[in-house]
Amino acid sequence: MSRIILLRHGQTEWNRVERFRGRADLALDEVGLAQAEAAASYIAGWGAVALYSSPLRRAMMTAQALARRLTLPITPLEGLIDIDYGLWQGLSPEEAAERDPERYRQWLEAPHRMRFPQGESLDEVRSRALAALDEVLAHPHDQTAVMVSHKVVCKVLLCAVLGLDNSHFWQVEQDVCALNLIEARDRVPAVALLNDTCHLKTLK
Repeated sequence: MSRIILLRHGQTEWNRVERFRGRADLALDEVGLAQAEAAASYIAGWGAVALYSSPLRRAMMTAQALARRLTLPITPLEGLIDIDYGLWQGLSPEEAAERDPERYRQWLEAPHRMRFPQGESLDEVRSRALAALDEVLAHPHDQTAVMVSHKVVCKVLLCAVLGLDNSHFWQVEQDVCALNLIEARDRVPAVALLNDTCHLKTLK
């Protein structure tokens, strides 16, 4: 059996104030750095033998905390990069609702039908995220590998593993620096742990 720890990156300024982050190459803030260290301490005992990350800085900084603790190299995976929000990148939810009310309503009510202007759809994210998962599962990891990614990627990937289409996007929670566990037998994945943030309790 293979195990995949799917970890959302730590906090950035645009998580704190809530903006559409997407491909903006944001760094972790002080809270995010502490969250990454807490996640690394938690994951250290899980026997991970491989570490993969979105190439964006906030994910890589989270992965670097794990790499130091686990003494593993980081393998960047493009399929784990955050959704392309296109023209919405950098906007607050309020700004997006004001500038593009019909699309914003669709994002809240029917996210599976939404394509961000000059950006991606959830289906496109799902396709590349599943390809990344398949790539990781194709390697003989013995026990456990870690994948560090982003909120939207984690949500659609978990929906896919749970057998849910992207219309269920809002029914899967992913807090900042949350941990999920995917277990796979014969490369058939199943969700064993969802949105675990117990490693962050000492930071609150």
